[in-house]
Amino acid sequence: MNRIFLLSLSFLIGLISCNSEPEEVDLLITNATVLDIEQNKKWPNRFVAIRNDTIIAVKTMRNRNDFNATEVYDAEGNFVMPGLWDNHVHFRGGDTLISENKDLLPLFLKYGITTVRDAGGDISESVFKWREQIENGELEGPRIFSSGPKLDGENPAWPGSISVSTEDDVQMALDSLEKMNADYIKIYDGSITKEMYYEIIKEAEKRKLKVTGHMPLSADVTEAVKFGLDGNEHLYYVMKATSGKKDSIEKVKSGYSMIIPLARTYNDSVAKIVFEELAEAEFYVTPTLNIGSILKDLADADHSRDELLDFIGPGIQETYQGRIMSAKRAKESGSSMRDYPENVFQKMIRPMYDSGIRILAGSDCGPYNSFVYPGESLHQELKALVDAGLNTQEALLTSIKNGPRFFDLQHLYVKIGRGRIGDLIILSENPMESIENLESINAVVTKNKVLKVSELKPSITNSVKN
Repeated sequence: MNRIFLLSLSFLIGLISCNSEPEEVDLLITNATVLDIEQNKKWPNRFVAIRNDTIIAVKTMRNRNDFNATEVYDAEGNFVMPGLWDNHVHFRGGDTLISENKDLLPLFLKYGITTVRDAGGDISESVFKWREQIENGELEGPRIFSSGPKLDGENPAWPGSISVSTEDDVQMALDSLEKMNADYIKIYDGSITKEMYYEIIKEAEKRKLKVTGHMPLSADVTEAVKFGLDGNEHLYYVMKATSGKKDSIEKVKSGYSMIIPLARTYNDSVAKIVFEELAEAEFYVTPTLNIGSILKDLADADHSRDELLDFIGPGIQETYQGRIMSAKRAKESGSSMRDYPENVFQKMIRPMYDSGIRILAGSDCGPYNSFVYPGESLHQELKALVDAGLNTQEALLTSIKNGPRFFDLQHLYVKIGRGRIGDLIILSENPMESIENLESINAVVTKNKVLKVSELKPSITNSVKN
């Protein structure tokens, strides 16, 4: 009797299932090999269903008919992974370069970068407008998280920065950034004092605002972390803390004149203690190794044949001249400030990662940073992290996992699964096998659309090569 009942129940469930209407979605990516970067696994013969920019289901192809889609894209067995995050970019150069900055947005998508973290500039009003337009599907480009204007001292190093020299200035600056809905706080070390630097961090912590950036070399990163500092951009500041003789060096040198002596006194034992302390505080570091390599060779390298130079507007190309001339002057004076520190930076990557410090992949691309091209430069940064000792999986996670984790959004990204944001890249080669395979991206998925890489081109048509 029980057996007959179960068979009948099974028949009814099957009948209901067969007669149920397919679920409507915006996009189906079929015949995909879905990659789980975190677990180092791949799942062939899958489809991904996306509605309203959110993944609704990831299932085997035998369940394909459970969904109807406005658009269906056949991945043809290719690999699908979460979109990349470039965690340090710049949009800047003043009002005359707004359109040239905007024109470059598709270049990020072309290289599979579906989200960027803008680290401050002087066209924030436009950047925040782009952020909204991209979210609403009105503009083609990566999602943008932005710090808005940088905070600096009495004489800011960069145009557009907010000057902070008193405690009242700190409050007004943070009020201003909150009013414009900045996603985090970026501090620069042009003229900020150690006291005001710490004060910004303390007050931002009270407001539950994330803080990262440069820091005055008179300050100490382990002290700043106690006040609530969330991260550093570049490695100079953590390197200072790892020097076995930083106190004696600071007595006779100041600012960036300290860099080479600090690099030469890097101490493995001190570094281990510092790294563990920062890791315990869930600290983030954006190494920006690739730009260091480019700038180190800037006086001698010939970039006139760079393919991507054609996509850089003439105004942005003109901003490259400052660093080029600076590099040539340094060479003529016999200075090699970048050589030794860059080697130490590479040495720091593996032990930082092993300690639990959260490394962020960021390119530092944008105007003024010569020949560091949007999109391509993040791929180069990931390769540099691999060269410095990370494996391919670890390098990819510095982009796709630590990026959203900085903003406490890891539950919406990182994996391809139900409830996650549908920002994806489709590749013909498996990037888990080699970081070089990121060059095989053939399509990007964002805002319910599949964008073919071959069709993603910036609108620059009048570029002038240097």
